Amino acid sequence: MAASATLHCLTGCAIGEVLGMVIGTALGLGNVATIVLAVALAFVFGYALTMRGVLKSGLPFGTALKVALAADTVSIAVMEIVDNGVMLVVPGAMEAGLASLLFWGALAFALAVAFVLTVPVNKWMIGRGLGHAKVHAHHGGHGDHSGHEGHHAH
Repeated sequence: MAASATLHCLTGCAIGEVLGMVIGTALGLGNVATIVLAVALAFVFGYALTMRGVLKSGLPFGTALKVALAADTVSIAVMEIVDNGVMLVVPGAMEAGLASLLFWGALAFALAVAFVLTVPVNKWMIGRGLGHAKVHAHHGGHGDHSGHEGHHAH
């Protein structure tokens, strides 16, 4: 379950990261502003993906938001710290621009490293009833994970 929870997190982070990088570059923002935008969007999309599944289970919006915050905050934070840290240490990656193979290769590498380092965090949290264990508590044990694609392995 930790790997699938991390893959779910990675999906939201990747969408937010790419969108943030594209918007930041298109607007001519500097590295710091682009990273802040990308991280903010990674959280937004990570939470939104979780909320989509939780809302389908019938929870009201406010409760679904609380579940998403509890389920994803630590996972997304770890993933974003690692991902952006890798991007900053790969020589020339942040300056390469969106048309560069270096940028996209570094981003793919950074997301892969973030995935590998975030799986143990999610495993630890799930083992203690935290993180994505909170999401599964709202699926009612009926196996209905529609809209929650990243959670096939239990």
